[in-house]
Amino acid sequence: MLKYAIIFGLIALVTGALGFSRVSGIAGTIAKVCFAIFLILFVIAILAVIGVFKMAF
Repeated sequence: MLKYAIIFGLIALVTGALGFSRVSGIAGTIAKVCFAIFLILFVIAILAVIGVFKMAF
């Protein structure tokens, strides 16, 4: 799942660079959505890792 979070983060950076520099208005919206997905997946992945470590120790 962390792999998908990193992929969405990279997509958000690329579309953000295109969208926020006024190349395309829709790219900015796509960047915001991808970044939100990235943050959600990243937080879930971090919480899963913390949960595994708590169960192991």
